[in-house]
Amino acid sequence: MRRILLSTIKILISAALLYFSLRKIDLYELASRIQLGSLGWIALAIVISFLQLFVGVLRWREISAECGAPLETRQAMRFNVIGTFFNQTLPSAIGGDAVRLWLVARAGAGWRAATYSIFVDRAIGLIALAIIIVASLPWSYQLINDTHGRSALLLVDFIALAAGAGFLILGILPWPWLKRWWGTYHIRACSEIAIRVIFSRNRGPKIAALSLLVHFLTVVIAWCVVQSIAAPVIFGQVFQLIPPVILITMLPISIAGWGVREATMGLAFGFAGLATSEGVNVSLLFGAVSFIVGAVGGLVWILSAEKAAQGTTPIEVPK
Repeated sequence: MRRILLSTIKILISAALLYFSLRKIDLYELASRIQLGSLGWIALAIVISFLQLFVGVLRWREISAECGAPLETRQAMRFNVIGTFFNQTLPSAIGGDAVRLWLVARAGAGWRAATYSIFVDRAIGLIALAIIIVASLPWSYQLINDTHGRSALLLVDFIALAAGAGFLILGILPWPWLKRWWGTYHIRACSEIAIRVIFSRNRGPKIAALSLLVHFLTVVIAWCVVQSIAAPVIFGQVFQLIPPVILITMLPISIAGWGVREATMGLAFGFAGLATSEGVNVSLLFGAVSFIVGAVGGLVWILSAEKAAQGTTPIEVPK
């Protein structure tokens, strides 16, 4: 009942935010701007989305190896693609992580190693995203003249950085009680793994480069969407506006980020002196690209051995 209630609340949040975001949008006008050339840009965005998944796989493999859950590149890519499908169907923007965890665990890694690999991978990604936002603040302040917009940007980034720093600090605190309580024990273990990975001479630079590239490709995907409808937005503006929007969209309060992304994108464009409607248009097409990629992931899931094993012989999971 609790899960049903939470899912219902998230559906209502998505629906409400979508309604308020779309009520001033002319969908017929948006459709009329999608020409034959637009399809080429959308196709390019889809291709780059799969490239982004592959880059994420390379980072995930490095982290998983440190967690004791080694993955083959092909296997990890398949799990990531399947995860995109569940990102679109489960009640949050990170629902695919839970499915990736399940797949890795049932592939033989065990629940603990699988959980650690997913949690650390997500944490490092969020920390990298927060750092990108901080690094671009001087240019963002030039772009955003609205006081409320600047304050909101600082607040979001401060929360993300504080959470990331707190997570890493937890791994070096000497307090014995952190190892005795179940919750802090596992979070501390993940923090220790993240510290080893980030500050490793071999893995650290590679993890940093891959993390930055993942987020840069998100901006490129959004840029392709902008080009598909010839929106009057330059690449620099997209680079400054998209990372904070993606950070907020990761909050597990909606279905696949729908509604939250449109409302946030509209506000971000408005704060930057751009047309709010263009922000919503870009967000809708960005979501459409994610949906198409997720549909491919759904096909991979339907044809997967893990899906076929459901309801038959259970896959043994080491403890």
